[in-house]
Amino acid sequence: MFPEFSLDIFGLFVILRRWLFGLYFIIENTLRDHLGTWIWNERVIFICTRSTNFFRIVLEQIEGKICVEAALKARQRKISLLVIREGLHSQQIEAILNEAHQRHIPIKYVPREEIDAMAHGKTHGGIIALAGPKPLTPIETLLAHIAAKNSSHLGALLLLEGIDDSQNLGFTLRSAEALGIDGVLLKKHLWDFDSNSVARASSGAYERLPLVLLDDTEKMLNRLKNQGFTVYGCIAKAKRTIYDIDLTRAVVLAIGGEKRGLSAAVRKQCDRLISIPMVADIGSLSLSHAASIIMAELMRQRLQKTTRLNQSNSMTS
Repeated sequence: MFPEFSLDIFGLFVILRRWLFGLYFIIENTLRDHLGTWIWNERVIFICTRSTNFFRIVLEQIEGKICVEAALKARQRKISLLVIREGLHSQQIEAILNEAHQRHIPIKYVPREEIDAMAHGKTHGGIIALAGPKPLTPIETLLAHIAAKNSSHLGALLLLEGIDDSQNLGFTLRSAEALGIDGVLLKKHLWDFDSNSVARASSGAYERLPLVLLDDTEKMLNRLKNQGFTVYGCIAKAKRTIYDIDLTRAVVLAIGGEKRGLSAAVRKQCDRLISIPMVADIGSLSLSHAASIIMAELMRQRLQKTTRLNQSNSMTS
């Protein structure tokens, strides 16, 4: 019985120590917020980056030059520390260093072995940022952002269902930003992704593109429809294809994962169901591929419309 008792005491001691470190870290951040001071403690950073899930909630790791620079320039996250490999040429990360100095973000230079141990992957490039979670965008803010653009701009939103892979989501966000999507809508109860994996796959788009989590998808789609958006749902074998519809209007593109597709509730809210024409019967495309094809058609139609308007204006002037 004595060994079992000792083991229980030791386990309690480990749990208590971790919670004390967590409390210390919260106090440290509070002091930094209100007094502008930085209290450095190697063990706290070690615990927060390489130990329990509890501390991973406090800070997230952003890895790699592209993602770190995107997070700094987006100015959405609260970045607490930059960890940089010793010997890394400052010219390679000059923009990051300048931004960090302007925002008074502490910088810690560490040996290669230490930053390799901290990193989740092998392609961190010698730089990691410790930051708070990316704040999600309220739908009101997103709609105001769309309205603030030039008067000829009509919103384009992407609604994703059934996506369960962090890299797949990251690839989709990367394409969405490149192809003119204003924001991405996701079901709140399905948001369970490794943000570092999403950020790396998105090549920085995750930091810049507005993300909205929906509590009630049906209610939100009704609201968007009342504000002039047309909701198109992409499913296999729908009679109308993406080439038969007008994507120059304000639209919500609803796309489901390859396993389950769009839910019946979302299909019911769609103004029209559309498909991607294919010459081979392969069942379905991955969500990221299907989304890219549809968004590329949206971009093509909008660019074509803009070109025609510009030509018409030049002829009348």
